Amino acid sequence: MIPLFAALALLLADQPAAAAPQAPPEASAEAGFPAGAPHDDYQFVGWCYGALRGYIDLHDQVMPEVTRIESEFRKPGTKLSDDLKVYADQERQARGDLKRFQAALTAAEKASLKPINAIGAEAVRKGRSVWNAGPEVTKARMAQEWMSWTLPARCQATADELEQRARLAGPAFQVNADPDAPSPGPTN
Repeated sequence: MIPLFAALALLLADQPAAAAPQAPPEASAEAGFPAGAPHDDYQFVGWCYGALRGYIDLHDQVMPEVTRIESEFRKPGTKLSDDLKVYADQERQARGDLKRFQAALTAAEKASLKPINAIGAEAVRKGRSVWNAGPEVTKARMAQEWMSWTLPARCQATADELEQRARLAGPAFQVNADPDAPSPGPTN
């Protein structure tokens, strides 16, 4: 019985507080949160997913300008192909991180007692919006921002913790399930 209460406490501790005030940007940055990012783990992972999805979506648009910049400002003794390979490697890593974030979000949604996917979708939209730029932003400036952007360090760790807590808590909420009953087979 104690594991059930522990799992319930873990899940409920992860639920967003009603109308929780956002910390000012300078306090958020100090705590490791980007300005405007939610502090709830589920929403934060959604925000990370959205920001990273926006980064990947810009790849084809910014690469011609990135190539121009990398060609024009060569470090002595380096090859353009080596520098451009870094961006391909980053894209590959980003796609892996998207899968990691999606797994964490899905696990949390399955473990939640209430539907939270709408909250998650809003967090994804908010994260994606960090890449919204007005007409005054030049292609060169957008490429520079894209080249220097990195995923916040706490995104991966928060996603892993969220998924782990959700996987631990999920079975605790199947209170009416018979633990000795065979699992249903595949349906056709």
